[in-house]
Amino acid sequence: MSYTEYKLRLTKIADISYTAALLSWDQETYMPEKGAGFRAQQIATLSALAHGQSTSAELGDILNSLNKSGNELSEKEKRNVARSLKDYTKQKKYSTEFVERLSRTASECFQAWQKAKKENNFSLFAPLLETMVDLKKQEAELLGYEAHPYNALLDQYEPGATVAALDILFKDVREQMVDFVKQIAAVPKPDDGFMYRHYPKEKQWNHGLDLLKQMHYDFEAGRQDISIHPFTTSFNALDVRVTTKILEDNLKSMIWSCIHEGGHGLYEQGLPSGEYGLPSGEAISLGIHESQSRLWENNVGRSLPYWKANYKNLQSLYPENLGKVSLEQFYRAMNRVEPSFIRIEADELTYHFHILVRYDVEKKLIGGELKVKELPEYWNACYKEYLGVNVPSDDKGVLQDIHWSHGSFGYFPTYSLGSFYAAQFFHRASLEIKGLENQIEQGNLLPLLEWLREKIHRHGKFYSAEELCTQVTGEKLNFKYFMDYAKNKYSTIYNLKKEAV
Repeated sequence: MSYTEYKLRLTKIADISYTAALLSWDQETYMPEKGAGFRAQQIATLSALAHGQSTSAELGDILNSLNKSGNELSEKEKRNVARSLKDYTKQKKYSTEFVERLSRTASECFQAWQKAKKENNFSLFAPLLETMVDLKKQEAELLGYEAHPYNALLDQYEPGATVAALDILFKDVREQMVDFVKQIAAVPKPDDGFMYRHYPKEKQWNHGLDLLKQMHYDFEAGRQDISIHPFTTSFNALDVRVTTKILEDNLKSMIWSCIHEGGHGLYEQGLPSGEYGLPSGEAISLGIHESQSRLWENNVGRSLPYWKANYKNLQSLYPENLGKVSLEQFYRAMNRVEPSFIRIEADELTYHFHILVRYDVEKKLIGGELKVKELPEYWNACYKEYLGVNVPSDDKGVLQDIHWSHGSFGYFPTYSLGSFYAAQFFHRASLEIKGLENQIEQGNLLPLLEWLREKIHRHGKFYSAEELCTQVTGEKLNFKYFMDYAKNKYSTIYNLKKEAV
């Protein structure tokens, strides 16, 4: 059994899986509405085919043989085989019938979610969501778990993450961030009314492309399109696609969704293309993936140095709206902290309260403590408790996210993990890249990208998330870095007394 044969088999599986992913991308961007039924069938067929290849006895024999081959393999090859064997063992727990059913339900659920969101009616989504939740409960039982069934689903997105560990992390969010946000709420908020004037779609679109180019997103290996919910998908390191959302009455939506998805795209483009199909050519975890988008969106894209480089150009695009708005006013406005209904439009502090709600909801749905029909009422109560807002409608509440329609339970906590990793990574980059702030102020983002390529992107799955964080920063994930970043930044913006903070 040779390593070459192992690579060939994984390449074929990747070909099938990424073809299904291409159909999913088309489903969310250009597919005509009437094509939904056949598209669900096509994706289900490919998913079942990939599963069959991923669980074949022949692949199992190859993996077990290579895993026992000892010193014949390099360290990278050993880790690839070990990770593939772990995935193989997990995939063997699924039947082809279950995979087909899950894939078909996801496609149908997505269509139902789109319709329900458009018509602002949760009841149109609820029956299929209930089916999806039941399937995810079954999946947790198939995979096996310790302590809580939600752990089985968490592990798919953030290997090693557990309810016990996340409960501690979100306890830090409650105990440290809630009080800080209350201090901010007690002082006058910066005016951001100019962000909600009329901004023509075409101008926003072109500006978004310019922002991606400045980040060195490679348009010869990617593209941008528009979708209901911004996302990034990759078929290989040389074909990475991002989408954005444009609202003509909200300038914030397009700018930071472009930068955010651009960060995801840069990570995918930075993975070694020669390792296609292998673990060493894949992202480590969604927490690390999200660290890349959050680092670009917040630590860079919401910073004063970044807009010292970019604000004059933005003003020139919209002189009637921004001509009399100073850089300082714009900077304060983009960092306005205020509870809101919509997660993807939330500020970078209250954002984590949105994730806290979703984590709580998912944990209870999978654990059987909450029923789908109870979701809107429970959701609205949580938003009142954590964010102090009264949710006015389903589309601004329980229907706002696409994730559950895909069956992505266990995904949401990675958003907060990503922000916390990002703060820690950016702190280290600031120490290691000479004059990083000045470079960003001059519009030169290449040194930061090169640092991320060297420290994070090129490694694929060679390290676990915890190992990588320690490798890059010298310690495991530490919430302190995010709180230090938040307090330093927002104490200045809101003129808070340091001793009070």
